Amino acid sequence: MENNYQKAINLITSREKFHICLGLDRILKILEILGNPQKNLKIIHVAGTNGKGSVCAILSKVLSCAGYKTGLYTSPHILEYTERIKINQTDISKIDFADLIFEISDIAQKNNIYLTEFELLTAAAYKYFSDKQTDICVIETGLGGRLDATSAISENVLSIITSISFDHVDRLGDTIEKIAFEKAGIIKNGCPVLVSKKNKGFETILKTAKEKNSNILVPENYVDLRFENNRNYAFYKNEKYEFNLLGLWQKENLELVFRCIEYLKNSGYEISKEAVKKALKTIFWPCRMQYIEKYNLLIDGTHNPDGARVLKDSLDYYFPNQKRVWIYGSLKTKNYKKVMETLFSKDDEVYFYDFKYPNSVNFQDLQKIIAKSYPINQKELEYLLEENKNKQNLVVISGSFYMIGSIFSQMSSDFFKNIARLDNIL
Repeated sequence: MENNYQKAINLITSREKFHICLGLDRILKILEILGNPQKNLKIIHVAGTNGKGSVCAILSKVLSCAGYKTGLYTSPHILEYTERIKINQTDISKIDFADLIFEISDIAQKNNIYLTEFELLTAAAYKYFSDKQTDICVIETGLGGRLDATSAISENVLSIITSISFDHVDRLGDTIEKIAFEKAGIIKNGCPVLVSKKNKGFETILKTAKEKNSNILVPENYVDLRFENNRNYAFYKNEKYEFNLLGLWQKENLELVFRCIEYLKNSGYEISKEAVKKALKTIFWPCRMQYIEKYNLLIDGTHNPDGARVLKDSLDYYFPNQKRVWIYGSLKTKNYKKVMETLFSKDDEVYFYDFKYPNSVNFQDLQKIIAKSYPINQKELEYLLEENKNKQNLVVISGSFYMIGSIFSQMSSDFFKNIARLDNIL
């Protein structure tokens, strides 16, 4: 089993991880040969710059707790590719994953269809969810929306567009309007779209929705977040919900989630308040402001300036007056200069983890931006974390998800190897 799974991973990664070729022709061809499994699915489709992964994770948990067999497709993964494809929070098995990858790859090769890594994974996800007869699926876009492989669908239950800011400007455009236009590409003719009026791309999204005769839903700004006695709570319409995700930005995400739940209930889905409470109390979304109390360690895959700003605000709120020790690494495709200028304060201790990955920024280039900074290797990082058990500093691992995955896949301690799978982050 493990051998076949590794062969499948080798096949995927041979397609050049960082090669992105936007467009729907290839994915539509392979899906048609597979019998168009996406047409069997009821899909909530989510795009955005920040927050889309959290919205997907929360919604899928709510629907699972409500008794629906719920598919979830997200990216990137932290440790294993199987994390990207789940049903009711359970990863696809390595056997099923390998079988699907081999099957789809063979069909593509026989029909002279070149699939990128993400297209291959998306086709596998749609076929898996169809084969398993899911009740509903929550699908996160990979890049943009209009030409993203996940958009190989003609209709959906609902489109959701989360916060929009500058990221992937080389592919999506150098203005908010251009980026919003690409994100709004997930809107399907006659199918509703949910977006906050606070969204920077709201007017562009509204225009696209009107052109596609799609009703636009907006959330009510009723959600309030409070941190009391080391527990996190969300308040919505005078109801208190224990909420297992940190981050002040989750307020906007939860407003979208609660409005989505209302829409689904009005559309015939049975979602009780008890199911929502259970979901919010137990939701787990690794490496998104994930706090490990034992090591006074926080992990967050912040990789763009807007994400850095809200992370900094959240750290100031949840962990005031604690000295911060940063472990940071980035890809060259990100605006890492602006991210670092936003994240780091003059009294912070800053280390750069030089992870060996295509397009990763080396320590020397990062150090040019932050003078008082130091490289750190795997052994030094493990020693730093072990020494910090007395919790004198808040250690923050942030930056590229690929760096975070590299760190934890190499950790010698079993605790660290399983850190991304912990069921309780508080």
